[in-house]
Amino acid sequence: MNTTPATHQQAQPNAGNAVLPVVFNILDKWSCTQAQQMAVLGLTSRSTLNKYRSHPESAKVSKDLLERMSYILNIHKCLRIMFTVEESVYNWVQKPNTHPFFAGRSAMDVMMQGKVIDLYQVASRLNAWRGGKS
Repeated sequence: MNTTPATHQQAQPNAGNAVLPVVFNILDKWSCTQAQQMAVLGLTSRSTLNKYRSHPESAKVSKDLLERMSYILNIHKCLRIMFTVEESVYNWVQKPNTHPFFAGRSAMDVMMQGKVIDLYQVASRLNAWRGGKS
């Protein structure tokens, strides 16, 4: 028996549309280029990217895009917990990293490969480094 209120079920499909402007704000603060934004969000068209930025309410938020946005929010949260200086929070993603996993690449270099697993790997390492605390 499903006891979830109908209003919750109706609001859920649009949840990604409401989060999209927040994600774009984070990507802007990370100084992401259009190409980086497209790769991280899994988009193949600049026109789609621009449409989603200007009209997030009409974006077609797939499960893939929703998962990607979740990882971006998670990465951002981890960085906010780990760093107290805003500059560090927003610049870390673009800076080369000497950790063996990154091997001199930045987190953005990893995420630019365009697969959801790439975002997951960055997010999971940050979660581990911060001790998994909220």
